[in-house]
Amino acid sequence: MEDRKYLFVRVLEACNADCFFCGFALSRDRYRLQPDELAGILAQAAEMGVGHVRFTGGEPLMHREILPLVRVGAALPAKVSLITNGLLLPRMAEELAEAGLDQVIVSIDSGFAEQHNEYRNTPNLFEKAFEGIAEARRHRIRVRVNTVVGPHNYQSMPELAKTLRDAGVEQWELSALKLSDQITYPDREDVVRVAEAVYEGDGLIPMGKRWFGDTPEERDQYFERGIPPRSSGDVCRVTDDVMYLDPKEGYLFPCSLLPHRSTPVLYGAQVRNDDGSFTLDSPTFRERRLFFRENGANLCTGCSSSAAGYSDRAASGTPQPSWSY
Repeated sequence: MEDRKYLFVRVLEACNADCFFCGFALSRDRYRLQPDELAGILAQAAEMGVGHVRFTGGEPLMHREILPLVRVGAALPAKVSLITNGLLLPRMAEELAEAGLDQVIVSIDSGFAEQHNEYRNTPNLFEKAFEGIAEARRHRIRVRVNTVVGPHNYQSMPELAKTLRDAGVEQWELSALKLSDQITYPDREDVVRVAEAVYEGDGLIPMGKRWFGDTPEERDQYFERGIPPRSSGDVCRVTDDVMYLDPKEGYLFPCSLLPHRSTPVLYGAQVRNDDGSFTLDSPTFRERRLFFRENGANLCTGCSSSAAGYSDRAASGTPQPSWSY
């Protein structure tokens, strides 16, 4: 088994938060992936070299069978993680650990509670998230935090970096806010100044590239065209190791950033069969994977900091430790 390969699975679309930048805000969608369906999916994923499985949503902890889903993944055997806003994490961390959850990724968007709760339009979410982080660590679940950063919150990032370090968070992804309109910062130099306090400071250092780019060329592209940094090479190496399955719609994507596009047929492959089962390693998926491997570095406009950094490390031959994506 190639332990570094990843399969993301959207297990539901429902959510209990009202984040201003998210299409799933307060969704009450009824779709739920079932454990027996997941078992069939993961059996194929294992044959494709997957060793890491990550559940996404919506809010995965709203799934009433999230514990059986974690058990199915852990029995593969694979390392299992999930992405959560943290609201339900304090009371579920112990059971998740017992089910075999290896890592939890908590979404936090400010170093200040009032700001974060406002962005997510959910009272006490900041407090619950950090309570959940503490519980997860107490039960030996690895903790990562994902942050969406833009003009509204970049100035609080140094504070958040120190807060995450003090909370014992192991990894931090700090990626650019993506909206339909171009993101505009009033003062580019102030963004760079604040960022240096994060990337060169004494707090937790984010994964991958700076959200606005590491090189002058990447920074011009971001501030002038709104395109975040992506792979530096001619190919995108993320497509070698990452798949994202949306079982409700039946699409499999060769990257975890592509499902958020508005026209999935252009970016993913329909892998659901007429009987409702799935065939992951389809000819169409292989075509999509090859296309984005060869063109993503110049074509994609919605990459994340960690994905861009992952691709560059893979291209250089740098070893990729567990959960480096």
